[in-house]
Amino acid sequence: MAPIVTAAVEGPTDEAVAGRLITHVGAEMGPVHGKQGKPHLRQHVGGYNNAAHHAPWLVLVDLDREAGCAPPLCDAWLPAPAPGLCFRVAVRAVEAWLLADQEALAAFLGVARKRIPGQPEVLDDPKSTMVNLARTSRRKAIREDMVPRQGSGRSVGPAYPSRLIEFISGHWRPDVAAKRADSLARTIRCLRRLVEAAP
Repeated sequence: MAPIVTAAVEGPTDEAVAGRLITHVGAEMGPVHGKQGKPHLRQHVGGYNNAAHHAPWLVLVDLDREAGCAPPLCDAWLPAPAPGLCFRVAVRAVEAWLLADQEALAAFLGVARKRIPGQPEVLDDPKSTMVNLARTSRRKAIREDMVPRQGSGRSVGPAYPSRLIEFISGHWRPDVAAKRADSLARTIRCLRRLVEAAP
């Protein structure tokens, strides 16, 4: 029987990434907590850590612009993580992990592969990069779903999360992406350690 990993995430896109990674390492996704943004996760991370003394947990958060790199954020949020907790930080957002699978993302978006940045973790705003790539898509449906409508005041299109979830679930290759995203590679290694240590 596959180990069950409980997760806590910021929102639906992160939930899809967490689920894809947990199954990728041979475990099953358990209950998913949070899903109300980053401040909510920070408020409850101590409780998640306590629970990780008894069962495997993954807490996934975007670095955004909160710190220059992941370690200061980890120290500020949770200086003493439980052995059963993977507290992982996507640099700077999970979109960078998706951009890191250049070939699959180019095919999904309908853009040339050379337009996908080769070092997604150095981008200041991976979400904007994703939206701007979608803006150049050859596929009208991608442009309509992922690019905000003029005057909407929104940063993403109306079906941006569901399009990313479609990509994560059916096209994204974590091991390929991990070669271009070190924070993703570390997350996969952490989850594999959790699975190996599970009873």
